[in-house]
Amino acid sequence: MNKTPKRVQGIFDGLAPDYDKMNDIISLGTHRSWRTKTMQAITVPKNGQILDVAAGTGDWTIALAQELDQGHVTGFDLSAEMLAVAREKVVAAGVSFWVTLTQGNAMSLPYDDNTFDLVTIGFGLRNLPDPVKGLAELYRVLKPGGELVVLETSQPDNPIIKPFWKMYFKGLMPVMGKVFAHDKSSYDYLEQTTEEFMTYQELATVMRQTGFEGVSYERFNFGAAAAHFGRK
Repeated sequence: MNKTPKRVQGIFDGLAPDYDKMNDIISLGTHRSWRTKTMQAITVPKNGQILDVAAGTGDWTIALAQELDQGHVTGFDLSAEMLAVAREKVVAAGVSFWVTLTQGNAMSLPYDDNTFDLVTIGFGLRNLPDPVKGLAELYRVLKPGGELVVLETSQPDNPIIKPFWKMYFKGLMPVMGKVFAHDKSSYDYLEQTTEEFMTYQELATVMRQTGFEGVSYERFNFGAAAAHFGRK
């Protein structure tokens, strides 16, 4: 699959105006509960430096900033149009003091080694051209003792649930993208990246191989999504 930065940026630039609405429709709002449950499972460093990769329209960046005292969150994303939406939401949420939004390529982060106390990436790892190398880059910028949190779509393995999940993602989701966002091809891409992404067990293994310790995960909605946690 073609996941060059230029193509991925183009897809998400085009999706930006309707992205929040479509996420709510496609997931029936459950993506918000996944993030809330993930936040409850981590300890946000109140005075720490946090990097939110694949920040998109800023929901997780904002949620992290709302937990801070003197710390700072950098929301990092490839898409300028997604960040434009995020910028408006950051201002509306009143957390501009705690947030910097930066455009760039997550495969080559413009930060020194051992910079951040916490790194998060929500629904973005599967869009990297090489997720394994991407994880190594996230590991690089974490401080020793710092935590990585990966929230990502996954694949149910329950034999009863799996056929319905496949039918939804391969059939209904692209149609909804065409009807509500007038962009079936981009939602075809999202479906394909979800289906082809590594399983939750494989992701845990790759995190351990990258060097993360204490790797654990929590699955949501029968395995439709999973949060993975690991420390440097």
